[in-house]
Amino acid sequence: MPFLLATAFIASPFVFAQTAGPTQPASLTLATAENTALLNQPRMLAAQQRARAAGEQIREARSADFPTIGFNTTGVRVADPGTATAAGNITTSSISDRFAYGGTLSQLVTDFGRTHALVQQSRDQASAQADLAILTRAQVRLNVRTAYYQVLGAEAVLRAAQSAKATRELVAHQLTELSKSELRSTLDVQFATVLVEQADLAVVQAQSLVAQDRAHLATAMGLQQSIAAPLADESPAGDPLPASPDSLQHDAQTQRADLQAAVAQQSAAQHYAEAEQRLSWPKLTVLAAAGQIPYHDATLHDDYAAAGFNLNIPIFNGGLFAAQRAQAAHEASAAARDTQQVRLEVNEQVQSAWYRAEEAFQSIAVTAKLVAASREALRLAQDRYDAGLGSIVELNEAQLNETSAEIQAADANYTYLTRRAQLDFATGQLN
Repeated sequence: MPFLLATAFIASPFVFAQTAGPTQPASLTLATAENTALLNQPRMLAAQQRARAAGEQIREARSADFPTIGFNTTGVRVADPGTATAAGNITTSSISDRFAYGGTLSQLVTDFGRTHALVQQSRDQASAQADLAILTRAQVRLNVRTAYYQVLGAEAVLRAAQSAKATRELVAHQLTELSKSELRSTLDVQFATVLVEQADLAVVQAQSLVAQDRAHLATAMGLQQSIAAPLADESPAGDPLPASPDSLQHDAQTQRADLQAAVAQQSAAQHYAEAEQRLSWPKLTVLAAAGQIPYHDATLHDDYAAAGFNLNIPIFNGGLFAAQRAQAAHEASAAARDTQQVRLEVNEQVQSAWYRAEEAFQSIAVTAKLVAASREALRLAQDRYDAGLGSIVELNEAQLNETSAEIQAADANYTYLTRRAQLDFATGQLN
């Protein structure tokens, strides 16, 4: 049984820290902790920046629908008036002395929907990145709630440990005084002293976990300094779960941000496949140029202006477009399968989270009964020992059982709250 008690203290993830100083800091609420995390958590800030970056990709894709206008200034001095370029092309191109400036304009008329499909792909990718930012927000809130409930649970566990230590110290003191009158043996005193030392060790272990869990809460909130303020216990544990996870699974299919991101990525892959299908279609572009030539030789005029169009019709490029179309089609098919997999995982996560939360909820009532039974057993053992009918070993066993039950009861309430938060995350309610 001493091993059971020690295990209960070591395994419990809950820690409570007392603040020091003449003034008591204001209580930290769960809402404040979550808001602080959303403002300071680097993961949250990074996800928001990635979502903004993905939004700029829409503008990049849409830029193909707008004209491209440029301004150029060129000055050339040739050594021979008959100079012309001859290498690098079939036709020759003469070079004239000149200083000229002017503008050019290029406007896409149509590429038969390819640019539109690429814009839709960018919109889907931006939507997916926004959904991932929402998922990160939910994860940050879950981490804060988990750490917050751990600290609250630690307060209850530490109080139980300190109460057990105080009780055992009182019993040990009474037995010590009785042994001086030879009403109790020194063996009884030694057994009581062992229990006091065990309780003291448990308190020391809990105090060690205090700093660890409060540091974990600070990290979850995006802070570098450990949290010293007391936490406000505002969360009731009596909120029952739905009768089955079926309705929660339906909610998760429409609310889970990672599933929505997978759907958006699937749509993006489909639109990209549509764009690749139009690679072999013609592309019509309007071109225009105008400018002045203040300095020139006899072969040029003082100014120039021209407009025209270019129709590009792909004929053959070694199967490049065909390979790109096939690759995009396979990627779109794979994205659809990825979405199906995410749906399966979401259903499994909701079911698992519901069963874990249901177990923790039922454990609250069970541990309450366990506490009542262990207290009654301790009372009877104490009466037997006081009457000289029981041994110190029997009393020690009852004390260990009662302390273990108190710790489990303190742990059960916040374990349920933690698992309920995990269920809320699984169903998308922390978005």
